[in-house]
Amino acid sequence: MDSTASFLSATINTFETNQKMAERAIEQVADDGLRVALDENTNSIAVIMKHVAGNLISRWTDFLTTDGEKPDRQRDDEFIDTFPERAELLAYWERGWSVLLDSLKSLTPDDLEKTVYIRGEAHTVPLAIQRSLGHTCYHVGQIVQVARIQAGDHWNTLTIPRGRSEEFNQKHWGDGKPSE
Repeated sequence: MDSTASFLSATINTFETNQKMAERAIEQVADDGLRVALDENTNSIAVIMKHVAGNLISRWTDFLTTDGEKPDRQRDDEFIDTFPERAELLAYWERGWSVLLDSLKSLTPDDLEKTVYIRGEAHTVPLAIQRSLGHTCYHVGQIVQVARIQAGDHWNTLTIPRGRSEEFNQKHWGDGKPSE
């Protein structure tokens, strides 16, 4: 695999891993919990999900040919919870991820040499990808943290449980030597 294909594959893997992590966290929160902000200066999980999806749709629709900040994007509206049902929110969330992943999977090695624009600012394609990845991962972390607080004692860890690293390593890694 050449370095371009390796970069794209790793990027797609990281996005998909973060999507799954957020969704595993969201599954642990009751419908009403999705709409509770920690305080008046923070966003609920539902609002963060709506913002992430709106951002992904704007940035990744016609990624190579139009500015990433689409004229019809209503960014400020993304911070208002307007989806009355969990299913509607999840459908919008999934739409954002689908637009992103379909676009990433369509990129060619030559595309990585191109320039794209976000709010009129030039970005190399790799920089635009990394910008989106950083932004998305930041918000996934928020979703997980708020979900963890909402779930309380009923939380099922998404990674290696605290205090169980050695057990995990032994089970999944064995003697710690690379596989041949």
